[in-house]
Amino acid sequence: MTTQPTFPNGKLPHYRAEGPASAPPLLLGPSLGTSTALWDRVAPELSVTHRVIRWDLPGHGGSPAGLIGPGATVGDLADLVLALADSLGIGRFAYAGVSLGGAVGLHLAAYHPERVSSLAVICSSAHFNGAKAWEERAATVRREGLAALAETANSRWFTPGFTVPELIEDHRAADPEAYAACCDALAAFDIRDRLTSIGAPTLLIAGREDPATPPAHLREIADAVPGATLTEIAGASHLAPAERPEAVLAALRGHFDGYAPRGMEVRRQVLGDTHVDRAQARQTPFTARFQDFISRYAWGEIWTDPTLARRERSMITLTALVAHGHYDELAMHVRAARRNGLTPEEIGAVLLQTAVYCGVPAANSAFAVAQRVLAEEDGAEA
Repeated sequence: MTTQPTFPNGKLPHYRAEGPASAPPLLLGPSLGTSTALWDRVAPELSVTHRVIRWDLPGHGGSPAGLIGPGATVGDLADLVLALADSLGIGRFAYAGVSLGGAVGLHLAAYHPERVSSLAVICSSAHFNGAKAWEERAATVRREGLAALAETANSRWFTPGFTVPELIEDHRAADPEAYAACCDALAAFDIRDRLTSIGAPTLLIAGREDPATPPAHLREIADAVPGATLTEIAGASHLAPAERPEAVLAALRGHFDGYAPRGMEVRRQVLGDTHVDRAQARQTPFTARFQDFISRYAWGEIWTDPTLARRERSMITLTALVAHGHYDELAMHVRAARRNGLTPEEIGAVLLQTAVYCGVPAANSAFAVAQRVLAEEDGAEA
C-alpha cells in the first residue's frame, strides 16, 4: 500500500493506493465527513484483484481544504477525481462511491462516460432532497464549526448501538469551510435528467436502515439507468461499507470481478460440459462454497489470465499433478489438454519430462492414466 502526502500546490486530493500497479484500476469515493478510512474493511480485499485508489474529499483526511470553495458543485469534485486519475496515469477506471462520493460517480458516468468502465453507487442519490437543508447546514457549519454536528453523526450514519470512532473523529476534524463547500455541492446536485444516458454497468447498494438516502433513492436510480441492478443490505444504515463490510464486499466483487460466471464459462471450455455438469449435480450445501471458490479463483482468475496460453497452462498443470500423484485429476486434465490443443505426442513429451524431474514411478503411473484416456477418446471418435 502507498499513501500520497498533500501536494505542495494543493491541486490534487490525498489518496491511498493498494494492490498491483498492473491490475485494473478501481477508485473509491468517500461520504461527506469521512476519509479513506471509510473503506478500511473493504479496500484491502478489493486490492487482491484491483489497483485500488481511495481518495479524500477537500478538507477531509489528508486533502487540502482549498481544493474547492463556496458554491462548489459535484462536477468540481469529479474534476478533482479525473485530475488525480490523470496524475496516476489512469485512463479508464471502475468507480465506487458512498453518498457524496456516489454522486461523484454518477456525474463521472454521465458526463465522462469514456473514463468509467463500471460503476457502483452506495447509499447515495440522484438528488439529495432539495437545496434548503444543505444550504442551512452549510451556513451552520460556517458559523459554528463541526463539533455539534459530529455529535449527531452516529444517528445519521449507523444503526443504534454501532459506531466507528475513527470516522466520528474524521467528521470532527474536517475543515469547516471545505465541509460547507461540499454541502453546497449536495444542495445543487440533481442528475435525474441524465440517468438514462449512463452506459456503464451500474450497481446500486442501499442500506435498508439508511435515513439519509433510503432505498427508494437507489431504486429511483436503478429504474432509470439502463441495465442497472440494485442490492439492499439489511442491518445497514448510511455508511454501509463500515457497518456491513462483508455484504458490501460481496456485492462489489460480484459486480466488478464477475469471476464466478466468467470462471464457470472457462471451466466448461477447458473441462467440457459433461464433467462440469456432473460436478454441479454432485454439489451439496457443504461443497457449494468450494465449488464457487474453484470457479471464482482457479478458473476465473488463473485460467483467464492472458499471460500464459491455455496450452501452456495445460502442460504446467499436467506436470504439477504428476508431481503430487493426483492421478484422478490427471485423467481429467489429459482430456482438458486435448481440448486446449495439445497432441498425444506433446502430452507424451510432457510426461517424459516428468520422469526426469518428478521420478520414473510417478511418470510410469501418469503414462498409464494418459494412455487409457487417449484410447477412450480415440474410441469415442471412431
